[in-house]
Amino acid sequence: MLRLTEIKLPLDHDAAALLAAIRDRLGVGADDLITHEVVRRGYDARRRSAISLIYTVDVSVADEAAVLARLGGNRHVGIAPDMSYRLVTHAPPGLQLRPVVIGAGPCGLMAALTLAQMGFRPIILDRGRVVRERTKDTWALWRRGVLTPESNVQFGEGGAGTFSDGKLWSGIKDPLHLGRRVLTEFVAAGAPEEILYVSKPHIGTFRLVTVVESLRAQIEALGGEYRFGSRVADLDIEETGTGARRVTGVMLADGERIAADRVVLAVGHSARDSFAMLAERNVAMAPKPFSIGFRIEHPQSLIDRCRFGDAAGHPLLGAADYKLVHHAGNGRSVYSFCMCPGGTVVAAASEPGHVVTNGMSQYSRAERNANAGIVVGITPDDYPGGPLAGIDFQRHWERQAFLAGGSTYAAPAQRLGDFMAGRPSTALGTVVPSYKPGVTPTDLSTCLPDYAVAAIREAIPAFDRQIRGFALEDAVLTGVETRTSSPLRIGRGAGLQSLNTMGLFPAGEGAGYAGGILSAGVDGIRVAEALALSITG
Repeated sequence: MLRLTEIKLPLDHDAAALLAAIRDRLGVGADDLITHEVVRRGYDARRRSAISLIYTVDVSVADEAAVLARLGGNRHVGIAPDMSYRLVTHAPPGLQLRPVVIGAGPCGLMAALTLAQMGFRPIILDRGRVVRERTKDTWALWRRGVLTPESNVQFGEGGAGTFSDGKLWSGIKDPLHLGRRVLTEFVAAGAPEEILYVSKPHIGTFRLVTVVESLRAQIEALGGEYRFGSRVADLDIEETGTGARRVTGVMLADGERIAADRVVLAVGHSARDSFAMLAERNVAMAPKPFSIGFRIEHPQSLIDRCRFGDAAGHPLLGAADYKLVHHAGNGRSVYSFCMCPGGTVVAAASEPGHVVTNGMSQYSRAERNANAGIVVGITPDDYPGGPLAGIDFQRHWERQAFLAGGSTYAAPAQRLGDFMAGRPSTALGTVVPSYKPGVTPTDLSTCLPDYAVAAIREAIPAFDRQIRGFALEDAVLTGVETRTSSPLRIGRGAGLQSLNTMGLFPAGEGAGYAGGILSAGVDGIRVAEALALSITG
């Protein structure tokens, strides 16, 4: 097949226009065009008065070689890549030890699915609960301020991505099209087919629940075994006289030992006790940069009008998003993170006495507010002290937020106008905050380092020049956003195994190799393949 890129059509074009554009690009007649498939549909909204749809299309034609020879100089016409997925190996008969996957988030899920499809019958351990029970625990925090430390936004089946916007795009390099494989599996599990071709696919929380359940059923049907409520408290690591180390099993919090010589470590970015255990076991790891800040909420209608003009509300455009970056005078980078159109700000704490924010949207993205993290880059120079120092740094500001909110899991919040003026908020304005179990108007400057507060105050006017109205005085800031990514990286080397512990495969966002659902899923596939090949050669 041939791949055609950058086919630009008006927003309200009719069905025949795409076929006509394909024939025009190729210079062929209707009878020569055999099939076509939309691979990607995005939009160009740089001119709000003339928003265009941009297509990438795979086509088959009657004489492909002749068309290629005639259009060989056209960079928007070429051979379509093979995006199909093929298993790299199969489990050998009589395998004694089953691989263990720790964590049932996107990374662990795709690792387990890939291993199961290859016949390895993995054991999946997760400290939390099945996704529907986990949803009840999460709502208990949002509605009643009751936190369950082992079952919440961060922990349980589906991982942190379940309670998010369900974004399914990533900027990672993906020459093997593993991202396509993740999306294809999600569609087979019940996700809408449009995620295969829209430029910024998302599912939303409620649909993700169904997808996660369906994938679990498939893994179990292939011989995989899920064990929820199974927190891994320790690793058995055997050391030889030469200094070599190899994992030989995992110890659960209830005292049970599971023998295993290959373990996928996909614990997510908030498994702080797991990181402490790994440090105690001298597993190679190092601190890494991450970001902290606040959530900001505006009326979604304001963002829609600014981005789309008169086309705001068009069904093919949906709720508008944004991506903003500012390099502050104090050397800090400030940027929008995990923007959730038509969504809500959610309580994402996983430890008692801490307040953490995140953003979430349903598939419809129909809530009244837009929200995004406005975060500031942090480096290990800001928290010296070793690989776990970033966790201490996060905890400090999460405790500050808990205190500023009144020590009830209410979050501290502030009108943007008050924040910019350096005065505490005593009340909020026309933008109603969506965070549950509630907010406390206060002074957010006590909830972040001074350099981060200064950088955000400098960035807001710059963002307002890009999105007119962004500096709306009644916009709401809610704190704090600390779990943007893992504060450490668990080193891995040849074959994606730990740098100093054979058989241990650090993976996904918690290990520092992904950021978001799609990239975590891709890393899970890569690690599963590496694990399988370490057995079969």
